[in-house]
Amino acid sequence: MPAVQPGSKVLVTGANGFVAVWVIRKLLEAGYLVRGTIRSSAKGDHLREVFKDFIDRLELVVVPDIIKDGAFDEAVVGIDAIEHVASPFHFHANDPAELIEPAVKGTIGLLTSAMKAGPRIQRVVITSSTAAVARFTDKPILFNEDDWNDPSIQEVQDKGRDAPNIIKYFASKTLAERAAWQFMKEHQSSIQWDLVTIAPPYPSLNEIADPSSANTSVNEWYQTVLRSSKTQDELKFGNAWVDVRDVALAHVRSIQRSEAVGRIIVCAGSFVWYEWVNAVHSLTPSIYPSTSYPQIDLAWVSSSAIHIFKFDTSRAVNLLGITQVDYIPIEECARDMLVDFKSRGW
Repeated sequence: MPAVQPGSKVLVTGANGFVAVWVIRKLLEAGYLVRGTIRSSAKGDHLREVFKDFIDRLELVVVPDIIKDGAFDEAVVGIDAIEHVASPFHFHANDPAELIEPAVKGTIGLLTSAMKAGPRIQRVVITSSTAAVARFTDKPILFNEDDWNDPSIQEVQDKGRDAPNIIKYFASKTLAERAAWQFMKEHQSSIQWDLVTIAPPYPSLNEIADPSSANTSVNEWYQTVLRSSKTQDELKFGNAWVDVRDVALAHVRSIQRSEAVGRIIVCAGSFVWYEWVNAVHSLTPSIYPSTSYPQIDLAWVSSSAIHIFKFDTSRAVNLLGITQVDYIPIEECARDMLVDFKSRGW
């Protein structure tokens, strides 16, 4: 399908969420009209304030329950592209269904509404995660878009409520994305739009009101790097990361480029926690003098650290034009987070 041009109207689901706010910002700055879904009218007050300079191009509609049949039927009318960002992201679900049901039903419900809406919609972009790509392993593996985290699904099926909470989340992302691609396969004769799934690891920067309101990944960063919640041994472990501004850019590029289609991993690189601590140390005390940092033997941690999660980002290069040098570096991301935290008096 052709690229979706500026001036077109884009639906962003879960508009007041962590990633969605940045997607909306990038879309508005690129000249698009945005219709965002929120769960209640009150949820829109903050968005109207944040985007007051774009208020003539931002429309907010209430979708109180994304798993209800036809929940998005009205929201997709008159839309040229969709950015489906809404999905629960936390690690404290008792019942796996708390995560899996809204993730899967919300995705299928949106795709069903888009299919019924007719030929105007050109592109649907779904926020997936490397949680749907990479499985836990005891040795470094280079994962790519052909990989699926099916072991997480099996573990949840086997253990139910007793499965680790992080595995429940992984299973929800894997099942939701698999359901999306199965939907495309089953309804390809009735669909005119292309599907893109963007798979980022932990995004690491956003605007939030206080540490308790931070999204899961930012709260872990805050507690680990600034409040010394991990031991020195734990600091030699990590994951992969990307700045949320780059995740938002990938979502916009996914509708701007005609060649964008399929699964796309968006990742700045791997990390172990000591690298974030070291980055923060290099910026202090002038930026964030009040925090208590862990005392770390960096040489020891560096020699014993293992970067387990590695991702092939060549599709992001080829389809979105995002190369490794384009990603916001770890030092800049850390600096911007500290400046924001300090401005809030934390």
